[in-house]
Amino acid sequence: MAALVVLPGLDGTGTLHTAFIDAVAPAFDSVSVVSYPPNVPLGYTELEAHARASLPPTRFFLLGESFSGPIALRIAADPPPHLQGLVLSTTFARSPMAILSSLASLSRIAPVKAMPMSLLSWWLFGRWSTPLLQDALREALRAVRVDVLRRRVADALRVDVTSHLADIRVPVLDLRATEDRLLSRGAEGPIRQAIPDCHTAEVVGPHLLLQANPVECARHVAAFARGIHAPLTTRPGAVR
Repeated sequence: MAALVVLPGLDGTGTLHTAFIDAVAPAFDSVSVVSYPPNVPLGYTELEAHARASLPPTRFFLLGESFSGPIALRIAADPPPHLQGLVLSTTFARSPMAILSSLASLSRIAPVKAMPMSLLSWWLFGRWSTPLLQDALREALRAVRVDVLRRRVADALRVDVTSHLADIRVPVLDLRATEDRLLSRGAEGPIRQAIPDCHTAEVVGPHLLLQANPVECARHVAAFARGIHAPLTTRPGAVR
């Protein structure tokens, strides 16, 4: 067995993964979520250094969720010696909404905390939204300073780590949501094309997939960690 280290989404708090951790824990020696500084507007380079400093000195798998995908990909391209494999969840190697990348500078005035929860919930949870999930998201965003969130939004809109993909040699599992309203179609294309040992699993759910469908995500991650790579791509709703 090995450890599982999760790099979280845009909020960076590491507080939104309780159900997923409970579901996946039996497959690993330990499961931890790296939390990012909530009061310092760090860019991707600084956050990568922060994440690397949090990695264990023993065998582990790395999971990069959404915003943290580029960080996880860069780490996998220049891996520490004990990295066994990489899991990606609803993430990207370059701006997930390329059409908006030119507007990244405007994120400094974006109403990231004033956005109605009903809109955020529709965008991130879709039909899986519940009061419990909404409350958890609200609390996570409330814990992070607004300029920090704005910096992360701007960086995500500008990011491009595709040049690092060819250097990734560890196996990769790419979790894709069937009803992702945030990522543009084809966001996973560069990852699949550049990494030969990349296995895709379609999981029924919205962008915040680990939160909305933690058990199914855990099942795929556990199978991947055991080295059971097929069949990982299943039709929506299929249970094995």
